[in-house]
Amino acid sequence: MYKKTVLDNGLRVIIAPMEGTKTATVLVMVGTGGKYETRETSGISHFLEHLFFKGTKKRPTTKKIAESLEVLGADYDAFTSKEYTGFYAKTASFNFDKSVEIIFDILSNSLFTEEEIKRERDVILEEIKMIKDDPPRYVADLFEILLYGDTPAGWDFIGTPENLRKMTRKQILKYFQSQYVAKNIVISVAGAVNKADVLREIKKYFGDFNGRDFKRKKPVKEKQDKPRVLLYNKKTDQVHISLGVRAYSINHADRHVLALLGVILGGGISSRLFTSVRGNLGLAYYIYSSADMYTDSGYFTTQAGIDAKNAEKVIKIILAEYKKIADEGTCEIELKKVKDYIKGRIIMGMESSSATASFYANQEILKGQIVTLEEKLAGIDAVRTEDIRRVAKDIFKNEKLNLALIGTVKKGDKERIENILRL
Repeated sequence: MYKKTVLDNGLRVIIAPMEGTKTATVLVMVGTGGKYETRETSGISHFLEHLFFKGTKKRPTTKKIAESLEVLGADYDAFTSKEYTGFYAKTASFNFDKSVEIIFDILSNSLFTEEEIKRERDVILEEIKMIKDDPPRYVADLFEILLYGDTPAGWDFIGTPENLRKMTRKQILKYFQSQYVAKNIVISVAGAVNKADVLREIKKYFGDFNGRDFKRKKPVKEKQDKPRVLLYNKKTDQVHISLGVRAYSINHADRHVLALLGVILGGGISSRLFTSVRGNLGLAYYIYSSADMYTDSGYFTTQAGIDAKNAEKVIKIILAEYKKIADEGTCEIELKKVKDYIKGRIIMGMESSSATASFYANQEILKGQIVTLEEKLAGIDAVRTEDIRRVAKDIFKNEKLNLALIGTVKKGDKERIENILRL
C-alpha cells in the first residue's frame, strides 16, 4: 500500500514500501515541460534539465555530482517530456538518504554558470542532430507537429537550434524560479523503505522548498476536418511512417479500451498488423501501434519502417485493418489474449522499485489522483468486445487521419498519398 502526504508547502510525497527488493528509488517529478513554454522559450525545460547536472555550490562540477552518485552504485538519470520533467536515483536501500540529499542539492543549489550554459548548449545542438538522424524517433515528432502545428503541443520539447542559441541565463533562471516550486513537485519513493524514515528525510530537505505558485499550461485545442499529410524529405534506406488518428486523453473513460486496441492492432508479434505486414508479406522490419495520451489530448498511431516501393501498399494495409476492426470489432478469445498480455507486462514492470515509483508519480503529477495496480487491472478486465468496436468506430474516421513520413520525397508524392488516405 502506498501513502500520500502533502507537506505544508504543498509538495506531494508518495511512499510505496515493497517486499522482495533491496533497492530504493527516489523520483522527483516536476509538472513542467514543452507544453509550458512560449515560442521564445521553447526547449528551455530540456535545457534546464541538463544544467542541473553541471555543478552546485557543494558539488561544483559535473564530475563531482557524478562521483557522489556513482560511489553509491546508483542508477540515475533525468528526463523531459511535454508535460513533466523528472529526476531519479535508484540505489541499495541503505543509501536512500544520500540519494535524497544529492537530488535536493542539484534542484536547489545549481550554479547555472554562463560557461556551463554555453557548453551544454553545444551538447544539445548535437542532440538535435542525432534525433533528426534517427527516423523512427523523429517521425513520431513529425506526427505531433502534424497534429498540433505551431503550438506548444506541436513543438519538439528539445527546442530548435535558433532558440537555443538565443537563450540567456536570465531566461533560464526566470523559468526555473517560476516552475520549480513545491506545489508543482511530486516526490515518489518506492522499494525497501520505511514510511516514517522516508517522510523524515523528505521533510528535512524539501520541507522549506519554494512555496510560490507556478505557471500553468494552455489547453490543447483539437481541430481537424480532413486527412493531413506531412512529408519530410531525407535520404534514407527505408521510408518511415506514422499513420494515425486523434483520440483520447489520459482522463477519458475509454482510455483502457484505447490501450487494448493498440495491442490488438500492433502490440506484439502476434498482433494483426505485425502478422499481416511483416509475418505474411515481409514488407517491414518493424511495425507497431500505440495509444499516446496526454492530460488534454491524445492520439492512436501505427509506425513502420518499409522499403519505399512498398510504402503505399503498407499504408493501404494499415487503413484496411483500421476499417476492419471498426466494422467487425474483436472476439472474446482475442480480447482475453490482449488483456492477459497487457496485464502481464504491467505486473512484471511493477517488480522493480523504479517502475513502482514511476507508476505513482506519473499519475499524481498528470492527473492529481492515483489508482492502485489492482484498480488499473480491474479497469482493463472491464473492457468488453463491444467497447473495442465502439471506440474503433469513433476514432477511425477519414477526417481524423494523419500521416507523417520520412524518406526521399518526389514531386506529386503528397497528392498521391492524400488520395489514398481514406478508410
